[in-house]
Amino acid sequence: MTNEIQAIFNRIAPVYDQLNDWLSLGQHRIWKEMAVKWSAAKSGDTVLDLCCGSGDLALRLARRVGAAGQVYGVDFSCNLLETARERSQRQYPQPAFAWVEADVLNLPFEDNQFDAATMGYGLRNVKDISRSLQELYRVLKPGAKAAILDFHRPSNPQLRAFQQFYLNGFVVPVANYLGLKEEYAYISPSLDRFPIGKEQIELARQVGFGVATHYPIANGMMGVLVLSKLGVIS
Repeated sequence: MTNEIQAIFNRIAPVYDQLNDWLSLGQHRIWKEMAVKWSAAKSGDTVLDLCCGSGDLALRLARRVGAAGQVYGVDFSCNLLETARERSQRQYPQPAFAWVEADVLNLPFEDNQFDAATMGYGLRNVKDISRSLQELYRVLKPGAKAAILDFHRPSNPQLRAFQQFYLNGFVVPVANYLGLKEEYAYISPSLDRFPIGKEQIELARQVGFGVATHYPIANGMMGVLVLSKLGVIS
């Protein structure tokens, strides 16, 4: 499954940002800014963006950490990473960016390396959510925060029906028009599998996060899981 999803994201890379705009009715920029704010990244920090895609969240983190900070963007799609690299070179000669092709289930970083982290629309697609959260916990410094943004199935039946209508009636036809119907047909099944907010909180606590809060947004069709790794470095 991991290789299939990796291939999907490599194929959709050229239209990834445009499709995100359509999928979220243009609101994803607001939600991403919320996630970056909740990560508590600040000037001079070394920060991590997992499943970074074309670099949206990483570039937003760059504005927060400034020239003295460093931003690491991780994705398993080499095509999306190349898009992110080109964007960062155009928009932000500083701070230092490192674009890393890697699996979020086995991060190539030291323990306690990062001051803050984000993940946008990635947790729903990982093969092992608990393992991904465990790796995130490992690489964060004690006291650091992470904010994880993703789509969700809303609990309200009417909103759930609207979401499915929108996916079937708009997103998949648009993807079909672009020759990417199969690539975007995976969204609905991935939403069905994805743990709800309280289940995400429990998974995060099981791997060690001292504080875990899930904020539903967009009438529950979206959510941000905010995590804190408690303690101090001895």
